[in-house]
Amino acid sequence: MQARQLAIGLVASTLMAGTAFAQTPAPSPAAPAPSAAAASSTSVSSANAWRTSKLVGVNVYNDSNEKLGSIDELITDKQGKIQKVIVGVGGFLGMGQHDIAVNFDQLKFSDTPIPSSVSSSSSGTGPAGTSTVGSSSTTSTTASTTTARSTADNWYPDHAVMSATKDQLKAMPEFKYDSSSK
Repeated sequence: MQARQLAIGLVASTLMAGTAFAQTPAPSPAAPAPSAAAASSTSVSSANAWRTSKLVGVNVYNDSNEKLGSIDELITDKQGKIQKVIVGVGGFLGMGQHDIAVNFDQLKFSDTPIPSSVSSSSSGTGPAGTSTVGSSSTTSTTASTTTARSTADNWYPDHAVMSATKDQLKAMPEFKYDSSSK
């Protein structure tokens, strides 16, 4: 009985090995090497380019680090050059938001995170060894929020900066898509 099972197992493994060898591709004849122009057109460095699909959703801040909104859309001409950036401003959780169109060159993109204010409370010993138990002091410092990601590796910037206030953006005319082009 064991000899029969051993023989069946040996035949099955031989058949499987033959199938695996049959699936191995035969070496192809020497193919011409790709030209330098073809190789450079398929290789793009993330340090010098951004994916437009990743730009949608990037937050837009003003010079005072106040969040104005986020990029909702990129409008290009037929040659692929970005003509307008649609930024959703105002509102809360999508309610009351309106879209505005700004020129791409009105935005300054940054790969570094925006600084954020951090407050901390502490108690312990004060100046000259005096005890501060029961009292607390609050210190406000500005620290740069660091993240583990490198924006160059992710194909998109951390944020955009636009020189405008929230009120100026709310006063801008709302961008609406032409209904005949949908």
